[in-house]
Amino acid sequence: MVVNEEEEEHYRHLLNGLDATSAAIDALPAYTDPRLLPDSSTLPRTYEKLAGDAEKNPLNSWSHQTTITSSKPLDASLSGRTVAVKDNVSIAGVVLTGGVFPELLTGKNEYPIPKIDAVVVKRVLECGGTIKGSANCEHFSMSPLSFTSASGPVHNAWLRGYTTGGSSSGCGAIVAATQVRAWRKKNGLQSNDEELGESVDMAIGGDQGGSIRIPAAYAGIYGLKPTHGLIPYTGIISLLPLVDHTGPMTTSLEDNALLLSVLAGYDGIDPRCTPETPLRNNVPDYLALLGEWKAGKEDKSEWGLTSAGRGLRVGVIKEGLEVLGLSQEVRGIIEAAAAQFKAAGAEVEEVSVPLHVLGPALWTVISRPSIVSHGLQNRVSPFLQYAMPDVTPPTFGQEAFDILNKHNPAVVNMYFNSAFMNEKADANAALAKAMGHVQQLRDAYDDVLKDFDVLLTPVNPRVGSKHPDLAADVGAKMEPAIGATLNTCQFNITGRE
Repeated sequence: MVVNEEEEEHYRHLLNGLDATSAAIDALPAYTDPRLLPDSSTLPRTYEKLAGDAEKNPLNSWSHQTTITSSKPLDASLSGRTVAVKDNVSIAGVVLTGGVFPELLTGKNEYPIPKIDAVVVKRVLECGGTIKGSANCEHFSMSPLSFTSASGPVHNAWLRGYTTGGSSSGCGAIVAATQVRAWRKKNGLQSNDEELGESVDMAIGGDQGGSIRIPAAYAGIYGLKPTHGLIPYTGIISLLPLVDHTGPMTTSLEDNALLLSVLAGYDGIDPRCTPETPLRNNVPDYLALLGEWKAGKEDKSEWGLTSAGRGLRVGVIKEGLEVLGLSQEVRGIIEAAAAQFKAAGAEVEEVSVPLHVLGPALWTVISRPSIVSHGLQNRVSPFLQYAMPDVTPPTFGQEAFDILNKHNPAVVNMYFNSAFMNEKADANAALAKAMGHVQQLRDAYDDVLKDFDVLLTPVNPRVGSKHPDLAADVGAKMEPAIGATLNTCQFNITGRE
């Protein structure tokens, strides 16, 4: 490009105006939306670092512990219940790590301490719940396994040394520890509290490709990736707005429904919310709906082992049982689940969604160009929102490569993938085409759901693996994760639960 010498001065003058305008904005103090400031009745706050503390935190499930309650909650729906949040969720006054080393999150040797409560934290406190702290998560929320956190592997509460899934690994382990305690007590087994550490009733995880559902499956608990935008993501470290979801992880279906009602509803801030997102006063009482359904069954004398499923239509996605690497063990579990639904009186049929197998490719092509700038560099997306001001990752260089190559090669791969995609001459055309097919896939799921109430598919293609040796090469660390999201990431790009 050549600029005519006569025009050069005009453009320089215009650029000087931009420079002056930018300097005026730089000089402004940061603004914090008062809706996100912590309730004064919950102050002051203290916390204790537990990440890496083998004695107090044997599963390495906790990042930082605290105890925060409100003395003036709006209601008591979560009274007496304890809640942990994934360590990419802002808790005012408590360290935020994102599962990352501080120099990769802020470019400094210390982690940020948020000044705001994420909307999900505020809503838990407003409903009488107790925030017990942050749960460890995987490096930049980029692993379906649980060995990549900066503080070390997070262990499965059922079997130490094995994955509990990621990236909401700590959430899965903390809630599963409650499940393990109850199971051992029910079966007359000796307590193993020293192997579990402190646990909670509920947790709030995050999911961009399967990161709530995968750890929930490995941990044997209930995890819900809700409809995109149903629960506001405000105050949570993003990977990519299109696929960002946050949601409940619990030991029971009833608790999942309860926590969903507490968290759901438009917040007036998050651009992920859509016309499908209900206003807070219009959020359904999901727990009450469950109760009404059960009561209706009891009234018809159908609340029994062979009749409770009557009227329920279950579709088993054929393509979900054909994904690469699906083990016979997992296939058998899904087939047994389908048989159990049928035995309970439900209508169970195999259903074909051919585009289901295209979902992972669509997720990949859509996420790769932008996930570095948005998720790994915290660039603000061009929508009105609350931006995370204290998350300032440095430019990816040799030091970052060396750290990530050891702890989470998936993040390195993401940088390489992003550079590759963005340098392609037809990158934007491929992205546009992929977006179109996402709508096609979404329509395909919606069409099937006209005839079925539930679609059944495996979550994890294999049973949980042992943690790999961090000294191993990239291949050995990446191999157990390959194919882990082949049945989950489709529902992130389509936004369906």
